Amino acid sequence: MLSKRVVACLDVKDGQLAKSIKFVDTQTIGDPVAKARQYYQEGLDELVFYDITASSDNRNIMLDVVANVAQEIFIPFSVGGGIRTLGDADALLRAGAEKINVNSAAVLRPTLIKDCAQAIGAQNTVLSMDVRQVAPNTACPSGYEVVINGGRKAMGLDAIQWAKEGCALGAGEIVVNSIDADGTKEGYEINLTRWVSEAVSVPVVASGGAGTPAHLAEVLTEGKADAALVASMVHYGHFTISEIKAYLTEQGVKVRTLY
Repeated sequence: MLSKRVVACLDVKDGQLAKSIKFVDTQTIGDPVAKARQYYQEGLDELVFYDITASSDNRNIMLDVVANVAQEIFIPFSVGGGIRTLGDADALLRAGAEKINVNSAAVLRPTLIKDCAQAIGAQNTVLSMDVRQVAPNTACPSGYEVVINGGRKAMGLDAIQWAKEGCALGAGEIVVNSIDADGTKEGYEINLTRWVSEAVSVPVVASGGAGTPAHLAEVLTEGKADAALVASMVHYGHFTISEIKAYLTEQGVKVRTLY
């Protein structure tokens, strides 16, 4: 059985680590480079970096910040935010990213996923989805709708169907971020994560809502996720990566440990 992964997320705004609740009331909380170094030293499996206003501001990711983070870690490093072209993806890889995350631009132009997968490999092409719960309807029969531009624009696109389409186009991994759970520290959106995991054949990363190690254990088992993303619970010092992994091991969840 493959080990489950613990993934830390750095949401970056104007070069600084930031955090919001349900994508609003964004606050600056620190230095992303220092946090990347800390989490790597604690045994983190993977780091995700999102420039959270690149798409909504219609600009490119701050490559200097990406490069500075990449110099501090020696684990898989995934970067997203404002990726619209193969040129954007290539620039990120040159700056030190191992994987690229496409989100808003891929919804608007799905062939971007295929283009990236063919150019840099499916294993390096990640489809990130920002999702909110709605009343089930013809467009969104699952009751989960994809939104873009940092949660600002609803697309009337069913999240489960979009995950399937993204994989068919070549995405090698899916990140499922629940806007409803984001920053609440009340637990992941288990149903959403499980439905996506059951619908696709690629690894699924659960995102949004982690507050305790028990939340990770739940989404990695009941939610069928391959990896769990954490932010607030480590950014604010409530738990360390090593403490989270120790708990998961106690619960019988296989994870990579330092020793």
